[in-house]
Amino acid sequence: VQLVESGGGLVQAGGSLRLSCAASEHTTKNYYMAWFRRAPGKEREFVAGMSRSESSTSYANSVTGRFTISRNDTKNTVYLQMNSLIHEDTAVYQCAAAWISSRDPQMYVSWGQGTQVTVSS
Repeated sequence: VQLVESGGGLVQAGGSLRLSCAASEHTTKNYYMAWFRRAPGKEREFVAGMSRSESSTSYANSVTGRFTISRNDTKNTVYLQMNSLIHEDTAVYQCAAAWISSRDPQMYVSWGQGTQVTVSS
């Protein structure tokens, strides 16, 4: 399973970005898809996740109400819409695929290479 992220960049605080994660054929509808991030000097943390059926989403407390995860199975792509960005959102963002719903990075079987998001204050 191959995952390739795009859409990162430099944005001012209060701005928005949309990250995309292009997956191998049929990947998105067969896996629990999630976004993680790792800021300099910090542990990798769960950001958002979505079930296969799209009936269930989960968010870290720090991004709830600001970030939205979505998926287009026709395009085999997962998105992370990020609004009202703050400096603390600065990190490398990675998408990942797992067989089950989890916030534990060790449960994920495939990872993208990551895309840098930098929020200037």
